[in-house]
Amino acid sequence: MTDFVAPDVDWAALSPVVIVLIAAVVGVLVEAFVPVRVRRTVQLALALVALFGAIIAVAALWSGVEDTGGTVVLGGSLLVDGPTLVLQGTIALLALLALLIIADRTETGEDAFAPNAAAVPGSDYEELARRKGVRQTEIYPLVLFATGGMLIFPATGDLLTLFVALEVLSLPLYLLTGMARRRRLLSQEASMKYFLLGAFSSALLLFGIALVYGYSGSLRYSEIAEATQVPGGLDSLLLVGSVLILSGLLFKVGAVPFHTWTPDVYQGAPTPITGFMAACTKVAAFGALLRIVYTMLPGLAWDLGVVLWTVAILTMVVGTVAALVQTDMKRVLGYSSIAHAGFILTGIIALNQSGITAVLFYLLVYGAATIGAFGIVWLVRERAGRADGSDVSGPILGEATHLSQWAGLGRTHPLLALTFGLFLLSFAGIPLTAGFAGKFSVFSAAVEGGAWPLAFIGVLASSVAVFFYVRIIVLMFFTEPAGVDDEATGVTALAPSAQGFALAGDTAVVVETRSSVTTTVVGTEGLAVVAIAVCAVVTIALGVFPSPVLDLIASVATFLP
Repeated sequence: MTDFVAPDVDWAALSPVVIVLIAAVVGVLVEAFVPVRVRRTVQLALALVALFGAIIAVAALWSGVEDTGGTVVLGGSLLVDGPTLVLQGTIALLALLALLIIADRTETGEDAFAPNAAAVPGSDYEELARRKGVRQTEIYPLVLFATGGMLIFPATGDLLTLFVALEVLSLPLYLLTGMARRRRLLSQEASMKYFLLGAFSSALLLFGIALVYGYSGSLRYSEIAEATQVPGGLDSLLLVGSVLILSGLLFKVGAVPFHTWTPDVYQGAPTPITGFMAACTKVAAFGALLRIVYTMLPGLAWDLGVVLWTVAILTMVVGTVAALVQTDMKRVLGYSSIAHAGFILTGIIALNQSGITAVLFYLLVYGAATIGAFGIVWLVRERAGRADGSDVSGPILGEATHLSQWAGLGRTHPLLALTFGLFLLSFAGIPLTAGFAGKFSVFSAAVEGGAWPLAFIGVLASSVAVFFYVRIIVLMFFTEPAGVDDEATGVTALAPSAQGFALAGDTAVVVETRSSVTTTVVGTEGLAVVAIAVCAVVTIALGVFPSPVLDLIASVATFLP
């Protein structure tokens, strides 16, 4: 009988992941045992401490990884190397900023989430929950579970752990997408679309894992890479399996032709969750894609090059062209994220050391600008009032996401509009913003790697994209604000009386009233303002002084085999 040998686990190397996942489990217990009156405070404090602790843990591991090159953990299931720490630090930082926006409340005491997500939209039960002031605090452990999966995703060293991490990060996002306070049906529709297409992409990934395992007899990236060096009679099995694995990952980054969920989910999800998904999920998924392309499939660079080139070109072109015709702000940013996925793919296709550094840097700057932009979108709201302007204190309604509602925002709220313009200029890649440094890095790496046609198409796409970014800036600063007249849109209201309606006998008299919906910026507790300010500082600082961060990333941008 063989004696049991306890596994030797390097818990220090796993500390960023362990801190976040333990906090998520504790958050579930908080939901069960902590009184309602203090539950939000406890959950928010727990989540903030966990994410900040993860950042500290990454910083503590940095010097050791810089000296040794990294650590193989759990027998190769997780690889804690330089790119892993950069990605985990980026995810934890962006999740911390996103959490501030998620947790913030407006001056009316409302957050972005439905009082009871399980209630049927428009039902008496939902109205009762709203009147009683019910608050969803389950969002905090859900965000932590998703973040924990994201921290594992780019660190995986085998395909089985990759699939498990994918599900851990995806399932909470499916739930969070359907929890919007307003436009409940749209939110639930987005959640269902995300779930169904996500399940389909997971099936593709799992099928690809099975085929690659059938070819190589292993799930480890390093062993699969060794198997690809030996010609065999099952090369077609390897190629099809690799394409299916890449398809599953390309779905998470929103690359064409796996992009169709992106604008719908971005539009329907609660806006703070949209920012969290758009930034953190992209970082995690591109980190996993980067590791697979560079460590598992380098021997298939020639065979898979055509696939990746085609996807990158289509992603840049489709994302840019589709964004030109959008009229909803969240859909504009959704298609913008698709175009940016194509730019990042350009750096991955470079297949050189500069490409790794450029992609890691780009993910940081894009994530910061994205969270800041969606944070501002969450603050810009509709306000009901009279068309003649005599009533400016009407109730605050939902988010003003139609582009026409942003007209004149630069005159009424100049600081907020200037900050949003900064993020748009960063997306466009204008010099002295972090977006320019990121694009310059990935395009330079592509040219260095011989993929100059991709860089050329990327520059052209960026030039075209400037149009719809500048169009929004012009709308905010050089267009007169205008209310949306209900009468002009054919909406007829009931004139209120002491009993609620003007009555003639037993029949309610329909009286046309002229009301309008104006655009305002809602006041909050200030958490979102802090997050937006930090994102703006990062965008400016990394645009003016990108070299220190680029050098820091380059010093550790080497994958373990």
